[in-house]
Amino acid sequence: MIQSASPLISTADLAALLEDPTLRIVDGSWHLDGRDPLADFDQARLPGAVFFDLEAISDHGSDLPHMLPTPDAFAEAVSALGVADMDTIIIYDTLGLRSAPRVWWTFRLMGATNVRVLDGGLPLWRAEGRPVVSGPAPAPAPASFSASRRGDAVADLPTVLAALTGEAQILDARPAARFAGQAAEPRAGLRSGHMPGALNLPFATLIGDDGRLLEPEALRARFREVGLDLDRPVITSCGSGVTAAILTLALTVLDVPSRLYDGSWAEWGSRTDTPVVSAA
Repeated sequence: MIQSASPLISTADLAALLEDPTLRIVDGSWHLDGRDPLADFDQARLPGAVFFDLEAISDHGSDLPHMLPTPDAFAEAVSALGVADMDTIIIYDTLGLRSAPRVWWTFRLMGATNVRVLDGGLPLWRAEGRPVVSGPAPAPAPASFSASRRGDAVADLPTVLAALTGEAQILDARPAARFAGQAAEPRAGLRSGHMPGALNLPFATLIGDDGRLLEPEALRARFREVGLDLDRPVITSCGSGVTAAILTLALTVLDVPSRLYDGSWAEWGSRTDTPVVSAA
C-alpha cells in the first residue's frame, strides 16, 4: 500500500503504480445533465477501473438526490466492486475534476485510509496518451470493506442553521448567477438565491486550464479573495453535495478542515422554513 499525505495524485504517479497489487482505480463519474456515466465508462476507462454509481450507492430512503448511504450499504456496495478499506484507492471522473472529489470524500468519510483523486482525471490521462480500455468491464473479485462513518465531516440542516449565527462560514460552490438568484436552479421546485452570510466560490475557479486543481498558493489566494478565513470553521455547500466536495478537496490540500453539507441547496432551497437571500 502506497501512503501519501496529499489528497491528489498526478497522472505520472498513477501510471507508475498500475502494477501495484493493492491499487484500486474507481471511476466516480456523475453528470447533472443526465448523461449516462456508465456508457462513458464502457467506452473508455483507466485500466482495471471499476464504476462507482453515485446514485445507486446512496440513501434511497431520502427524497434528496444521492445522499450518503449507511456505512453498511456502502461497505456492501464497494466490497462487491473489489475495493477494501486498506487498498490504495484512486478516484477519477470523465470530466477531469467534477464528481470524483465527492466519491473521494465519501470513501474518506467511510473509513478509507489511503484514497486520492486523480488530478486532471480522464481528460488529462488521455491527452498524455496514457492507456485506456473499452467494452464491458469484467466482474471484480469481491473484497472486504469495513465502513465506519466519521461524523465530523458532514454538516446537516441544524448544523448549517447554527452556522448562520456565526458558528461557521458557509462556502457555496455554485456558479455566481445561481448563488445570486439571477439564474434558475436546474432542479425543479427550488427557490433561487443563497443562505444569509454565505460566501460564493464557484468550483470552476479552482481548476486550471489543464483541468488540474490550482497550486496551493493560488488556492489560498482564491479563498482569501472571497473573504474566507482559513482559521475559522468552514462548511462547504453546492447544489446537491457534489461540487462542494471540490471545495473540500482544495481545503484539504491546504490542510484546512471542513464539513460538507450533504443536503446542500437541494434541501435548503426546497424548504419554506430556511432563509434565502436573492437578488432576483
